[in-house]
Amino acid sequence: MYWTLELASYLADAPWPATKDELIDYAIRTGAPLEVAENLQDIEEEDGETFDSILEIWPDYPTKEDYLWNEDEY
Repeated sequence: MYWTLELASYLADAPWPATKDELIDYAIRTGAPLEVAENLQDIEEEDGETFDSILEIWPDYPTKEDYLWNEDEY
């Protein structure tokens, strides 16, 4: 399993919180590359576990805080 910024971006608008099966269904319905569904299938989960955000799936996913852009300045 590997995540890239491009692959993870297909889940940015996913309906969070969601189960693994819901995320796989979402990826397929939205036309995400096959690698996204394969990566989601490789995730180990407990029965009925829900994920609250992409950060629970890929902790290295960049957030707004990762950029040195200060919106208040502009």
